[in-house]
Amino acid sequence: MRNIILSILGVILIIGSFFIAKNLIDNKSKPKPVVDKVVKTVYTDTVSNTTIPIIIPANGSLVAKQRVELYAEVQGVFKSGNKLFKPGQHYKKGETLIQIDASEYYASVQSAKSNLYNTIAAIMPDLRLDFPNMFQKWQNYLNSFDLNKTTPTLPKMTSDKENYFITGRGIVSSYYTVKNLEQRLAKYNMSAPFDGILTEALTTEGALIRSGQKLGEYIDPSVYEMEIALSKSYASLLKVNEEVELQNIEHTEKYKGKISRVNGSIDAATQTITAFIEVKNEQLKEGMYLEANLNAKEEPNAIEINRNLLLDDNKIFIVKDNVLDIMAVKPVFFSETTVVLKNIPNGTIILNKPVIGAYSGMLVKPFTENPTTTKDN
Repeated sequence: MRNIILSILGVILIIGSFFIAKNLIDNKSKPKPVVDKVVKTVYTDTVSNTTIPIIIPANGSLVAKQRVELYAEVQGVFKSGNKLFKPGQHYKKGETLIQIDASEYYASVQSAKSNLYNTIAAIMPDLRLDFPNMFQKWQNYLNSFDLNKTTPTLPKMTSDKENYFITGRGIVSSYYTVKNLEQRLAKYNMSAPFDGILTEALTTEGALIRSGQKLGEYIDPSVYEMEIALSKSYASLLKVNEEVELQNIEHTEKYKGKISRVNGSIDAATQTITAFIEVKNEQLKEGMYLEANLNAKEEPNAIEINRNLLLDDNKIFIVKDNVLDIMAVKPVFFSETTVVLKNIPNGTIILNKPVIGAYSGMLVKPFTENPTTTKDN
């Protein structure tokens, strides 16, 4: 029985092997399917060389051209004035910004001025007797002396005798002591150096002010500057007083400015050069972030294309007889999204949009309608 079963299995295995071999032979004899060649449709553009303006983008924040950090040079109590010392407060030129109580120091100044007056008055009898020709000018000086006004300048001494006499009485040293005290007394009142606005206030009325303490910041809101850092390769292209177009980061407002200053040295660490753009506009505020476009120069016989069309080895794809080819080009300027190229003959057909998997020799079909054009001037 066992031998019969093994014989039947052997016959079945032989028959199955026969059919499998026949099926493999039949499949091998079938012709391979023909794969149709796919011709990609590409967007192209015809080169027409022209003059391309080289525009250098830059950005930065605005800082007031005239700004003053207010520091106290004397000590005392901050007195209330006609205007509150608060951020946003406007002042006219010469208007009092800060007034510190100087009553005690004022008394010492008046005392020193009184001593000077008394010293000069004490020598008048001697001047009348010994220097009668000099008496009158010193008498006129005493007549013009007012304790409530700034001490007038001492009369000019015309001879050595007069100089020795006046100096020997200690009048010259007393005079300069008084002038020094008056200079310090003036520091108790801080006036606005120009029409402007207070942007920072670090103290309030009634507070004790200490010498060296920062009190705030004051700016002129009519003129601003924007500092920009550019590559050293653009150093020769920057020109003072050249107009610059600026815009806010939302690209909703545009402003006109000009290059006011260019730094004479290059930053050794970053290899950049610093320039300053001056701009005037009532809508601008300190700290605003703006973008600038500097017209550096114009490049003749060039075209401008998207950067993603330029290959790594400074080559681009061109189309010849519906076949892609590669041409070497000369990039002369790169922006964030575009590149300016030279050495491309007029009439050359180039790709206008990148093609995935493109290679030299690839069959293509140019699209008849051109959705975008090469940026020409």
